[in-house]
Amino acid sequence: MSLEDSPADAPENTGGAALNPKNSAFNYFEGSPEEKALGLFSIVGAEGSFSEEDVQRIPRELALRIYDGMLTVRVVDRRMMALQRQGRISFYGEALGQEAAVVGSAAALNAEDWLVPALREAGAGLYHGLPLAKYLAQIFGNAADVTKGRQMPCHPCDRDTNYVVMSSVVSTQIMHAVGIAMGMKLQGHSGRMCIGYMGDGGTSEPDFHTALNFAGVMQPPVVLVCQNNQWAISTPGSSQTASQTIAVKGLGYGVESLRADGNDALAVYEVTRYAAEKARRGDGPTFIELLTYRVSAHSSSDDPSRYRDESITLEWRERRDPLQRMLGFLTAQGWLDVAGAAAREVALEEKVRELIQAQEGVPMPSLESLFDDVFEAPTWLLDEQRESLLAEDRS
Repeated sequence: MSLEDSPADAPENTGGAALNPKNSAFNYFEGSPEEKALGLFSIVGAEGSFSEEDVQRIPRELALRIYDGMLTVRVVDRRMMALQRQGRISFYGEALGQEAAVVGSAAALNAEDWLVPALREAGAGLYHGLPLAKYLAQIFGNAADVTKGRQMPCHPCDRDTNYVVMSSVVSTQIMHAVGIAMGMKLQGHSGRMCIGYMGDGGTSEPDFHTALNFAGVMQPPVVLVCQNNQWAISTPGSSQTASQTIAVKGLGYGVESLRADGNDALAVYEVTRYAAEKARRGDGPTFIELLTYRVSAHSSSDDPSRYRDESITLEWRERRDPLQRMLGFLTAQGWLDVAGAAAREVALEEKVRELIQAQEGVPMPSLESLFDDVFEAPTWLLDEQRESLLAEDRS
């Protein structure tokens, strides 16, 4: 996807919905399946324009919470990347420039909903209730980490908030999300749904097609979200698929497919809310493409300047920053000013630094914990191996 195909240059979505003003962005939802999959739903444009009628349904408290969630992602990512460069953690994958897609979608979830992430959705977990201290403990792999240091960083999980650990194997989590939702349907858990994330590269994997096909046939309460950041590590979208959009791929499987400006947090929230409410009603799955851009590297191990035109990246970083777009909306509404936003960032930075200091002080998992969780009841062989290792450690 080139810069010219990006949200700022897309035409406004207009239509003939009887319940909406003629030029309302929400007329998008009245379009045909093809129009929705090929269109682009947006509420707040890249230049900050919006219709007063379209934003009336957004409560002030929700908008501020979404902004705080996005700011949390930005601050935490910035600190984690600094720690990685200092050698204090081993690896990190940030979501710089994608905060609206991450948090806007999470804002549509209820407490009992399940969340199955890909690489850049930790911020969705944090918004949904994953404690930041738990997230940091996992990154450090210390004794407070629920997985006891066995996962590489950026693989948190939290049973209390239905946040499933990320799979490093691309796209396997899409089938996991569909399976969780199918379990809800079989058990009669009406009013609940599961959201599953992927990147654009994930839609080229066989598991994507298997999951979409199953979802289309069995109609589980699942919302599948593709963060199309236009780069699958070093592979651009143009080299990965000939499809006009990512969203249109879902139509062949009988799954309603929507497409939204992934840097417009309010549009992301509304399109995900539409799909989530549909799933909770028992009306089946939805596939959503959120068009955004990976401003940062794929991970702390990557140098994107070797394979892409960074002048385009600079354009997205400076003109299309989702955090600044959301702040512009809040200031236009009189709900937050620049000074208030700066104060929020300072307070959050202080909180994050304090939590990092606390987690760095937690010791590493004990050597003996290596044998925990292998079997419900340890076998004689496992006991023998434990004793042998501990004896060697004491010598």
